Amino acid sequence: MKLYSDEELAEILDQNIFHQISEAADRLGLECYVVGGYVRDIFLERPSNDIDVVVVGSGISVAQELKHMLGRKAHLSVFKNFGTAQVKFHDTEVEFVGARKESYSHDSRKPIVENGTLEDDQNRRDFTINAMAICLNKSRFGELVDPFNGLADLEDGIIATPLEPGITFSDDPLRMMRCIRFATQLNFQIEDETFEALERMADRIKIVSGERIEVELNKIIMSPHPSKGFVDLQRSGLLNIILPELAALDIVEQKNGRAHKNNFYHTLEVLENVVAHDGSLWLRWAALLHDIGKTRSKRWEPSAGWTFHNHNFIGAKMVPEIFRRLKLPMGAEMKYVQKLVDLHMRPQVIADSEVTDSAVRRLLNDAGDDIDDLMTLCEADITSKNEGKKKMFLENFRMVREKLADLQVKDYKRLLQPVIDGNEIMEMFHLQPSREVGTLKQYLKDAVLDNKVENEREPLMKLLMEKAKSMGLIRVEN
Repeated sequence: MKLYSDEELAEILDQNIFHQISEAADRLGLECYVVGGYVRDIFLERPSNDIDVVVVGSGISVAQELKHMLGRKAHLSVFKNFGTAQVKFHDTEVEFVGARKESYSHDSRKPIVENGTLEDDQNRRDFTINAMAICLNKSRFGELVDPFNGLADLEDGIIATPLEPGITFSDDPLRMMRCIRFATQLNFQIEDETFEALERMADRIKIVSGERIEVELNKIIMSPHPSKGFVDLQRSGLLNIILPELAALDIVEQKNGRAHKNNFYHTLEVLENVVAHDGSLWLRWAALLHDIGKTRSKRWEPSAGWTFHNHNFIGAKMVPEIFRRLKLPMGAEMKYVQKLVDLHMRPQVIADSEVTDSAVRRLLNDAGDDIDDLMTLCEADITSKNEGKKKMFLENFRMVREKLADLQVKDYKRLLQPVIDGNEIMEMFHLQPSREVGTLKQYLKDAVLDNKVENEREPLMKLLMEKAKSMGLIRVEN
């Protein structure tokens, strides 16, 4: 964070594109300002490629004038329905909009828009740190207009709304997600009155589409410390509406003096551990959802205490519905997350007993190319405060990784599919696709995985004939 005078801001904006915008606006006799994230990021000393310009009057006319000045190398797009225009020039994109004021009906995010003043336009912005504007007209070039003390909030690390937060959030409920997203990305605190409005108005998020919520959730997940955002989502009540399966983990039950851990905060620890490994977006989603099956699988057993048997399997079955509801991609990304949720207990089971070739080979076969991500998730899942126990788990996983590497070097992956396939089995025994074919295929595959025979035709054929005979598929001569 760095403070600048108007003269210093003029020097920062001493770039051809801003002088050209200035000249275009002055030719038309219109006030124009660079606003929003670009201004905020100047003070945060962060690079920003999004240049938003507000014109008191027609933003489209200034965009058209700029295009005329820049010539053929510039590309102009006009969106008359929204009163906006975009100019692309080399690697620079500038969005133009006329200053406006907005009003909303209770059940819609679509505003009724009227022409307005710069003050009207700043009033409608989401947060004070995004409501600052810098004048681009030649006579006032570099002058900061900050009616809501956004600069002070930026310096203090506070997220607050320009107007009463109930009005801001009621007008556009997506701003509640954006509030938490900005606080997470910037590591800021949400101002008390603003947070109270989040709690009070959380139910309004229901009118926002899954696609818009997905965008904000993904930005929170990809933040340096996403757990901060999920704590705020939970505290505000928003999480219970948009991702109730995760919110439901925030409970600790006790019986006969025995309690289980809080699986919500455990999940956030796992997520942070994955982030520390630079995990991808979908690996982070897998971390976030890896224990969602625990609420439905939780049981009290007098001899064992609280148990969560098959929570991985139950959780994996919940993943598609969550992705569908949040409009997340239902293809390879969903299947990847589902697979990791399903398999995340397997390396632990292997590590708890003797690390055999057979068990590791099956894990490698089931995880496929995602084996490294699965192991990263499993290691991230170790959140015990007992350092001795933690060290033991990590050592066990190290042994699993060593065995995986050894098997990969031997190219077992290539050999995991038996040389006798289903088509040949059907032809040999005159079968149609059926349960019997599946049984025979799995029998041969298990034999290879368990290292009972080499993946070679002769020994496999012998096993196949024995199994087929036991199933009555081969007539026995008397």
